[in-house]
Amino acid sequence: MTLATRPESATRSPWRGLAAAALIWAALFASYGPFAGWVVDTVPGLDPNSRLAEVIHFFVFDTIKIALLLVAVIFAVSVLRTFVSLEQTRALLGGRGRVVGYALAALLGVVMPFCSCSAVPMFIGFVSAGVPLGMTMTFLVASPLVNEVAVILVAGSFGVGVAAMYVATGLTVAVTAGVIIGRLGLERWVEPFVFSVHGNGAALHDVRPTWQERFATARGEVRSIVGKVWPFLLVGIAIGAAIHGWAPEDLFVRWAGPGNPLAVPVAVLLGIPLYSNAAGTIPLVEALHAKGVALGTAVAFMMSVVALSVPELVLLRRVLKPRLLVVFVGVVAAGILAAGYLLNAVI
Repeated sequence: MTLATRPESATRSPWRGLAAAALIWAALFASYGPFAGWVVDTVPGLDPNSRLAEVIHFFVFDTIKIALLLVAVIFAVSVLRTFVSLEQTRALLGGRGRVVGYALAALLGVVMPFCSCSAVPMFIGFVSAGVPLGMTMTFLVASPLVNEVAVILVAGSFGVGVAAMYVATGLTVAVTAGVIIGRLGLERWVEPFVFSVHGNGAALHDVRPTWQERFATARGEVRSIVGKVWPFLLVGIAIGAAIHGWAPEDLFVRWAGPGNPLAVPVAVLLGIPLYSNAAGTIPLVEALHAKGVALGTAVAFMMSVVALSVPELVLLRRVLKPRLLVVFVGVVAAGILAAGYLLNAVI
């Protein structure tokens, strides 16, 4: 059924089903924490205070959390896409000249509240809308690197000046990365299926889709994308859980402490597999800084945890071939290194 079709069922209100689904989702989201604790408590012979218990709790907790967020974000993004045609998207980013287009892509990455689980649908949506790959990658770099939650927490913990430098560095890296990737013509390193996805959420010339059609389109994209990424997601969370549970805190102070010229790259490497969000990372950053780790090094660690999480990378692997994924990681890591050394030099 195309969006232009108007069967009698399309006129029925879809809001009742959406409300029921939202209530179920909210109940699951409110209970996944206690459920993860219950799983740990019910494993026979498992010490709740052991590292193994922490690993199991992390895996169950984050698997359910990310799955719920993945469904919600894909659904919401897919519905929003039905309000914008391919032509409007191209006009917003691709039709304003290179300088303005890249700047808008970077700013969209900052202001749009997307988490790592939205990277795949946003990437597919941008590419299928005809947005140049370079501008798409600018958005993809800016969105996790200049995370709005991280900016607020950095400003609250370390001051507005540090946060401003954090934002400026992230935007510079995002635009530079997009320009480089765009000039290199790396479209051949994008998975072929991305280019075959059509923006069926686009507004048509004469007929606007009904809410029921919008929701049906979104449900279809949820099933399609989740079905493709869930094995990669489970592997990524399992790796992050294992490292999260067995990496001692004094390891960071020992290898990323003051006096080590390689402290920043060490902090970045240690932070990459420790998947977490900004809210969960800031207390550790403050503790490391209090123990003598330079502020730039501590912030670089936080940025690597937030921007280069294992789950995001395994999700991106579905749309990026390994070479382009390596370029993405390398560019973001280089930006984080630059931010860390800059902060260490000026603070």
